[in-house]
Amino acid sequence: MTTARRGGVAGEEQTSPGRRPAGTAVPADERLARELLDGLAEAVVTTDEAGVVTLVNAMASELLPELAPGVDLAGCPVPALAGAVRAGGGTFDTEHHGRLLRGVRRGLAGGHCAWYVRDATEERERTEALVAERSRTAFLARAGSRLGLSLHRHQTLHAAVTLPVPYLADAAVVVHRPAPPAEDEPHWIRYATDDPGPATGVAGWRAAESVPGLIEALAGETTEPSPWLDAELADLAEVLPAGFGRPGTVLISPMRSAGGPAGALILVRRPERTAFDLRETELAREFAARAGAALAAAELYGEQAHLARVLQNSLLPPDLPPLRGMTLAGGYRSAGDGLRIGGDFYDLFPTADGGLFALGDVCGRGVGAAVLTGRVRQSLQTLRLVEQRPRELMVLLNRALLDAPDAARRAQFTTLLLGALSREPDGGLLVRVAGGGHPAPLVVRTDGRVEPVPVGGMPVGSLTTARFVEAEVRLAPGDLLVTHTDGVTEARGGPTGLEMFGDARLRQALAAGAGLPPAALIDRLLQLVDEWLDGQVHDDIAMLVVAAG
Repeated sequence: MTTARRGGVAGEEQTSPGRRPAGTAVPADERLARELLDGLAEAVVTTDEAGVVTLVNAMASELLPELAPGVDLAGCPVPALAGAVRAGGGTFDTEHHGRLLRGVRRGLAGGHCAWYVRDATEERERTEALVAERSRTAFLARAGSRLGLSLHRHQTLHAAVTLPVPYLADAAVVVHRPAPPAEDEPHWIRYATDDPGPATGVAGWRAAESVPGLIEALAGETTEPSPWLDAELADLAEVLPAGFGRPGTVLISPMRSAGGPAGALILVRRPERTAFDLRETELAREFAARAGAALAAAELYGEQAHLARVLQNSLLPPDLPPLRGMTLAGGYRSAGDGLRIGGDFYDLFPTADGGLFALGDVCGRGVGAAVLTGRVRQSLQTLRLVEQRPRELMVLLNRALLDAPDAARRAQFTTLLLGALSREPDGGLLVRVAGGGHPAPLVVRTDGRVEPVPVGGMPVGSLTTARFVEAEVRLAPGDLLVTHTDGVTEARGGPTGLEMFGDARLRQALAAGAGLPPAALIDRLLQLVDEWLDGQVHDDIAMLVVAAG
């Protein structure tokens, strides 16, 4: 740690702070200073006014073994340090013997200076690890958001193959079983850096079995990253883009879900890209698990949506069959339920001399009311084969609903109108209407008069002793019979947003629409109710209008 000072008269011994004449004892304070410098975790190199090294502590000897007392820093074999000295700079950063070194110069008395050199390798590694971890976290957050917003199977599959490229791999392939009723052979969807968009195809079981680890991944087991073998490439050549070239490392991960494996994710890297390290493998496994859960959720949603569509198609009001000598039209609005089904309904059944109509309102709304609606309509479909008189048919329906196994637990009832339509020789209609606690039908005469049909009765399915009332009315050609649920009169809106549409406003609208065809009258009424509601939440609405002629 000492050196002779350059310069001076020949033969004259020169001394420096780091060197003493032979035999001279080192003062205690200088010895203590050297011990202190050697104990530092930072490298210290001191120079004289000419830039020659005078002292190198223990850490400096370890980090910069090329330096020793007497070495001129301006020409030393550490390029970054030498360049900083020649340029008069005060700092340097360099890679040296696989370590990142950062130095700073401090001036000392008498033109001397000291270079303090720090090993920043671990600091850089920690920074890089932090940046990488933040990048992985951001990737998973972005992936979770995309996957979480995707409720359709094909959208989820697209997200599963596009998100990992190019962050995790140069190409991604999801092998999965297609949704029923497609064939059971495994399908694939692929996306690569050179693809304009995801591509799909059928892999086949023979090709899937030829790839080591793929069948295991489809069964929910994990495999280690491995090179892609020539035989495997031949079997699954169509999975990779034509210009992709020979693959490098491949990682196959199971796409697990609560209901079992949803598929397998294959990540492929080109040979020039480094293989998957442990952290990347863990990240790929985590992404595959999230993609599997999202795919399972999308499949469950698809099944529920399919069932909902089937239920909806079976419960929506039907297209009305044509009946000779009369014109009918129906109108329906659900309460805003996403399934477009609810508790209001109408139906029409042809008979030998005319027809039988039903219009009702099940208490409640949404799916629960729709289920009871379906039960009422199905019961009417059956009971009308044995009884077509309105009041007697309503009695049978009441008994059938109360005899159902879940009647006591359900505690629901239905208000109902049942009407028998019979043609008359003069072109008019004879209508016999039975009421079960429902708003009275309204007859709209051609001159604009609006007359209620006096039916009342008790709701169907509420009491075994329920009583029902029947009335008879004749419609001349051009007259209209208007039936509706209380969703029309109880629609709240108007200037205050709280006022009901009401019976009086309904009668005024009907009087103004006298003589209109049934379909046109219903369109007018629905428009008036929509304007009254002005976008507010409303109850289910159903209407059925019958005209003679």
